[in-house]
Amino acid sequence: MSKQTVRRIGLQFDDNELVPFLFGEHDSHLNQIEEELDVEISARGNEIVVTGSKQNLRAAQSVFDVLWERLTKGMEVGTEEVTSALAVARSPMDAATRDTAMAALKESHVKVKAKNKTITARSAKQAEYLDAICKHHLVFGLGPAGTGKTFLAVAQAVTMMLSGETDRLILCRPAVEAGERLGFLPGTMQEKIDPYLRPIYDALHDMLPPEQIARRLADGSIEIAPLAFMRGRTLSNAVVILDEAQNTTPAQMKMALTRIGEGSRMIITGDLSQTDLPAGQKSGLHDAIDVLRDVKDVAMVRFAEGDVVRSRLVKYIVEAYDKRDKQGTDGKKA
Repeated sequence: MSKQTVRRIGLQFDDNELVPFLFGEHDSHLNQIEEELDVEISARGNEIVVTGSKQNLRAAQSVFDVLWERLTKGMEVGTEEVTSALAVARSPMDAATRDTAMAALKESHVKVKAKNKTITARSAKQAEYLDAICKHHLVFGLGPAGTGKTFLAVAQAVTMMLSGETDRLILCRPAVEAGERLGFLPGTMQEKIDPYLRPIYDALHDMLPPEQIARRLADGSIEIAPLAFMRGRTLSNAVVILDEAQNTTPAQMKMALTRIGEGSRMIITGDLSQTDLPAGQKSGLHDAIDVLRDVKDVAMVRFAEGDVVRSRLVKYIVEAYDKRDKQGTDGKKA
């Protein structure tokens, strides 16, 4: 523990059945909070005493407040939820933004189960994104991989479909040819395009059991296809998700946007820093952002690196690489 003025707070929890879920298996959650916040935690029954600096104690109390409220609402508290609460508590944001982010972690914004847990916003930006999807007919989710753009879009779309708010879920991606042309790849056309669509299948399988996915794919209530298959269609009463949209051309993006029919919503996700288009080719996503920035009923939610939701191991790996990169390529200080 750092050599700051040491203080101590005591916290008591009034439901003994929930306390083990708060502490984690073999006190894993308490150990994680200790390590991340540089505090010491001693537990006895349904009470804990937290020792540390004033700032770290304040952060720890916020984390426990979030986790306990989730449990009392019947929501999941696992390693991911603890990590999310810690990330918000430690981030250099103003008090109002932090309060908004913490409030988002306490609420269930999406009523769909993924691997037997309820999906919730894990940051203020994710809460803003889900709110935008509910309120606008066209939403852009912009930012780096790992921020939950596609996962949350699929979760919200599945929720709308299961509730009867929409009839169909259509998920598509541009099939960008990276070194090999589709026509020369082995297999049927479906086998050729499946690798481009696999991330969407993976997200969908996190939401629904395989037999239900198979049934809905067969009856057309769920459709997964390359963007090119959307040409010439009008998509009514559907939620349409266009993923990896930075790999569209301006013409492809315009085609996709003009597919929106009566009662439909469209969610477009992409990372402008990761385009696979040929050199010199303008991204349709970049073009659409410029053209539509002032259009009514269009929301643009921008995620940043700080919104990336990572496992603890990946976080440590990224930090290690960042440290190495700052020292130069040979491992010595530049």
